[in-house]
Amino acid sequence: MVRGKTQMRRIENATSRQVTFSKRRNGLLKKAFELSVLCDAEVALIIFSPRGKLYEFASSSMQQTIERYRGHTKDNRIKPNEENMQHLKTEAANMVKKIELLEVSKRKLLGEGLGSCTLEELQQIEQQLERSVISVRARKSQIFKEQIEQLKEKEKVLAAENARLCEKVSLCYQQYFRRENEKEFG
Repeated sequence: MVRGKTQMRRIENATSRQVTFSKRRNGLLKKAFELSVLCDAEVALIIFSPRGKLYEFASSSMQQTIERYRGHTKDNRIKPNEENMQHLKTEAANMVKKIELLEVSKRKLLGEGLGSCTLEELQQIEQQLERSVISVRARKSQIFKEQIEQLKEKEKVLAAENARLCEKVSLCYQQYFRRENEKEFG
């Protein structure tokens, strides 16, 4: 059954209009969900029926998405206020501090800059390194086990191939000796 092109105008029949609203609403909600899952997009959809009933979908928090939308409206982009600028400066300063702390921590884990560490800090670093070594060894062991299994499978294949070739060589020798015997005695 081929559908014709739908004219974009109000459906006069109330029952048909309600059925169309219901089907298209469900389709739109489904598409919003699929978009959020497939593309990892933050999606918010608000629908009011002709009777005023609310239908909504939000891939995360509806309130957070609305706030995010408000933050991206033209008015906010055109005239950033002093409060926003101060917030961004504070955020940037906090990020710089976090980066510095991470760099210090990294250097300590590499055994550099330990002169200013207390005994407790040194013990924490040692424990972290021990946990890291355990994780590294566990992963290394897992890789070895996987490689051993692969080599065992390869060994089985090669042993079977070797047996097949030995049998083939044996048959060739038997045929050769049979022909030689026939020449000698025949």
